[in-house]
Amino acid sequence: MKRCAWLNLKNDVYVKYHDNEWGMPTHDDKLLYEMLILETFQAGLSWECVLNKRQAFRLAFDNFDIDKIATYNENKIDKLLNNKNIIRNKLKIKAAILNSKIFKQIQAEFGSFNNYIWGFSNNKIIYEPYNMRTTSPLSDKISADLIRRGMKFVGSTIIYAYLQSIGVINAHGKECYLFKKPN
Repeated sequence: MKRCAWLNLKNDVYVKYHDNEWGMPTHDDKLLYEMLILETFQAGLSWECVLNKRQAFRLAFDNFDIDKIATYNENKIDKLLNNKNIIRNKLKIKAAILNSKIFKQIQAEFGSFNNYIWGFSNNKIIYEPYNMRTTSPLSDKISADLIRRGMKFVGSTIIYAYLQSIGVINAHGKECYLFKKPN
């Protein structure tokens, strides 16, 4: 099977992610949250690097239990900074804690984060090949709103990658067996 040209076919974790998650419409708040936290750790790094550490992140971050992460204190931050299996960046760790609190506020305001994030596209999937851009008017709008709410590490490029990861944007290349033409 032909896949997106950017995919490292030698990395089974990456191939499974590409085939089973990337670009697939995601509506579960727990997974939407996990992906947002992971995307914030991607800033300045490759997604493959983050993906390779996903299981370690799950262990270190209490299986992405938002209620626990929202209450992390300096002791927990120190433990995370000493965990060689994850990306140890204090600013990103603190952003994950802050963003958790804001994520919960968004859930309370909209009934779910799913309602919030998919509302920006009127619950429609946007189809465009991955090599088209790294930001869009949609990612600009969502990024600006999240920043206005106080989130960190949610610039337009990160949000664009997030939208691809959760399937709001289906960006499989024309060479890929998962490519779909817009209706």
